[in-house]
Amino acid sequence: MATKKIITEDLIDERLESRGVKFDIEHDEALNVIQDHFEFKLVDDWNGTPDYCIYTETTADGYEVWVATHDDRRPSINEDVHYYENDLADKLAEAMTDYNEQIYVDDLDSYYVQDAVTAVYDEYVNDMKQEVENELIEEGYEYPESED
Repeated sequence: MATKKIITEDLIDERLESRGVKFDIEHDEALNVIQDHFEFKLVDDWNGTPDYCIYTETTADGYEVWVATHDDRRPSINEDVHYYENDLADKLAEAMTDYNEQIYVDDLDSYYVQDAVTAVYDEYVNDMKQEVENELIEEGYEYPESED
């Protein structure tokens, strides 16, 4: 009887590491990886017309709000203006993976940028893991039988 080739987490991790996928990675390195993978550039200098931008504005009565928009000339007050920063990480992560070539952020050191980079890097690792699992299956590996 032939020995089954079993897919294990160690085998997946080994294959991921051979592709250069890191599990413990610094913010700047993670940003470089996801910029290459998802084909975007995150910038903090206003240069031409970005595909997506996040920046702060001050209201007439002195409050700071954040604008996250595809159209910096005509942002939608209802959809693009945020009173709090807490939704910006999700907006930025979506922009990073949504075919935007240039993304402008006025403060690259903001926590929401770090959170977005972490979330998108995790998505990248999951994508790579799925590719490895599919390749292993094509090579004749199988998942272990579950013990119900």
